[in-house]
Amino acid sequence: MAKINVIDSIMGSGKTSWAIQYMNEAPDTERFIYITPLLDEVDRIEDKVKDRMFVQPDNKKGEGSKLRHLKDLLSQGVDIASTHALFRAADDEVEELLTDGGYTLILDEVMSCVEPVNLRKGDLPRLQRARDIEIDPTTKRVIWIGDPDDNSRYTDIRLIAQAGNLYCYRDTLLVWAFPPNVFCAFDKVIIMTYLFRGQEQRYYLDMFGFDYEYNAISCVDGRYLLVEYDPKNEGREELYRLINVYQGKKNNIGYRQNALSATQLRKRAEASDKAFFKRVQDNLYGFFKNDAKAKRDDVYYSTLKEVEDKIQPRGYKEPRKRANQRQEDKRPQVVLPINVRATNRYADRWALAYVFNRYMHQNVKAFFQDQGVSVEDDLLAVSDLLQWIYRSRIRNGEPIELYLPSSRMRGLLEAWAKYEI
Repeated sequence: MAKINVIDSIMGSGKTSWAIQYMNEAPDTERFIYITPLLDEVDRIEDKVKDRMFVQPDNKKGEGSKLRHLKDLLSQGVDIASTHALFRAADDEVEELLTDGGYTLILDEVMSCVEPVNLRKGDLPRLQRARDIEIDPTTKRVIWIGDPDDNSRYTDIRLIAQAGNLYCYRDTLLVWAFPPNVFCAFDKVIIMTYLFRGQEQRYYLDMFGFDYEYNAISCVDGRYLLVEYDPKNEGREELYRLINVYQGKKNNIGYRQNALSATQLRKRAEASDKAFFKRVQDNLYGFFKNDAKAKRDDVYYSTLKEVEDKIQPRGYKEPRKRANQRQEDKRPQVVLPINVRATNRYADRWALAYVFNRYMHQNVKAFFQDQGVSVEDDLLAVSDLLQWIYRSRIRNGEPIELYLPSSRMRGLLEAWAKYEI
């Protein structure tokens, strides 16, 4: 089993620059697969790694399938750069092609390795009664024993189970887990992120018994070096001083511990609580317009995807996209995903609002806990928040204005700055 090197280093410390330097200086015999969240970063790797030709999987060259082209590239032994989305589709054939291929995996930012599987109440016992599945009593893995070509409404369940990636927990719930043997097939695995201890991928590695070690990045005389991991060297206080966190009545919507969580926001939406969402909308407008005195192109903000359209204030709305609109005419995006990472597209923005209270999905959390893995919700929350904040101009050492109405999230950010978590 490959040992995993986790480069746990604060945003802006040079993780990607180190990876580029490492690949430029590696021997020709070492092959690389570089996986990143966004296509923009794939392009950057292709441009900055000078002595290697990285290839992106292309559905036009894979009979309409990027995964098929990925497999073709692996069989050719070329260097590959791609996204998390494609890598998550890895299957037994990818694992077989990787084995003895001499590949090093560089994973830029953690990826989602465990996700709930949608299942209606009664479906699981129905599948068991029909002898379509059985559940391993030790590992809780779901094994498909029914028709191997079943094309009923359970086809998605069959496919995940046949791939060996479906697990049951608490007798009624199912989750998909990325096949761990894919990581084992690499010669080396390098994961670059920040606050790895709180990430879902850390829990995944613990669950499957992987060994990993920590390093950080230091830049000395223009060279990026791996150094001993020590959080005290991160300069958290300096970064926190650049964040002017709003303190005032607009925070009243988030004073409860679970206020603005995904569960609470969905309940508000299901109850058609127009007064609540109007209040959030007004708060955002007041913060951007009056407190920050920011223009539309100065801001970005985030909330749960399902309620984004309910809170957008006038003058700061996400523009409607037209199919025939020219790229140069498109206005900059202002509503970002709550888990945005690894992009510098918004490095000029300085007025931010994070209308969310981050918790791990309860089904995923329960799954890890049932596997004996301890989960740190608070560290996950502050990690995602910091990544989100760092998309702004703070990455250039410039101050920002932040509206963070959740009292829990404000407390976690302050605790992080004081090295309390």
